[in-house]
Amino acid sequence: MFHEYRRTWSQKTAKRLQPLSPGQCRVHETGIKMICEYLLQDGRRLGTRRVSSIDTAFADDLFEKLLFKEVKGEKIERRTTVNHAMKTARSAWNTVSRANPGIFPPKNPFEKMGLQSNSRETPHATFAELAAFRAKAIEMGYSSLATGVLIGWELLQREAHIFIRFVAEHYRPPSRPNHVYVINYKTSTGSWEPLFNAKGKPLYPQLMTELDAIKELRPTGGLMLRRDGSSQPWFGKGEMLTQVQRISKKVILAASLRPELTFTSFGRHGGTTEASTSGLTETQLMQKGQWSSTAAMANYLHDDDEAKQDAQMKRIKRRAKVAKQAAVK
Repeated sequence: MFHEYRRTWSQKTAKRLQPLSPGQCRVHETGIKMICEYLLQDGRRLGTRRVSSIDTAFADDLFEKLLFKEVKGEKIERRTTVNHAMKTARSAWNTVSRANPGIFPPKNPFEKMGLQSNSRETPHATFAELAAFRAKAIEMGYSSLATGVLIGWELLQREAHIFIRFVAEHYRPPSRPNHVYVINYKTSTGSWEPLFNAKGKPLYPQLMTELDAIKELRPTGGLMLRRDGSSQPWFGKGEMLTQVQRISKKVILAASLRPELTFTSFGRHGGTTEASTSGLTETQLMQKGQWSSTAAMANYLHDDDEAKQDAQMKRIKRRAKVAKQAAVK
């Protein structure tokens, strides 16, 4: 089943406009190995079992057995990894069974498992922390990283779009000199975002200044953001962004910022939280961040006192207005 599933990764499908990215393939491979290498009581690998022998009870039991891993005598929960493994199995079963209906049982045992995620929340940065990170990154010679976090903050983008998919042709091309093309890395879809308001005033003055300067250095096109000094891509083999994460942590610590912050804290998470606090509607947020559902968007919206304070102040003002109108009557 998994062998046949792998063959579909390089193909476009009804639900997927582009082949899977290397990162998505890595996640699936991790899940496949976890499931197939699991040893049964008789000593056989689970990967040798026929799909017809697997039912919902077995899938639930498998989840429980895989959930904890023993490390130095201590059981460590790995819920996120096991959740991904179950989702890989579910997707593989659905995909392959469509082409081989006679081999597979009618019910997918990996469906409706009620998977729950960890409550760990990705820390989000404030605008002041963003400014501090950018200043320190520039001071340390990583100006492309400083521009990268600003792209993430302003356009609510993921690391993969910023450093892997964002090319010179996406920024103010001759056919659209007043726009930037923003790609949703997960779905390979995108949209042209305006760079000026109706009166011709820049919507992202600082970011545009930096991107205009970078574009001048890319007369033949190619990646917009490259590593400072070497001009090599920020991503490595398999489109891994290890260097982005490593250097970002180095800058964070040098700037004396919260050590739990990451590059993502300044980009999609911090920018989305600020956008919500600024009063963007749910529809506007979904359009700007290119989310397909409010459930997915909710992962990037974090508790924020300012937004809650503003909401309560609006209620208080309305009560005062209503009381004043009643008194006049």
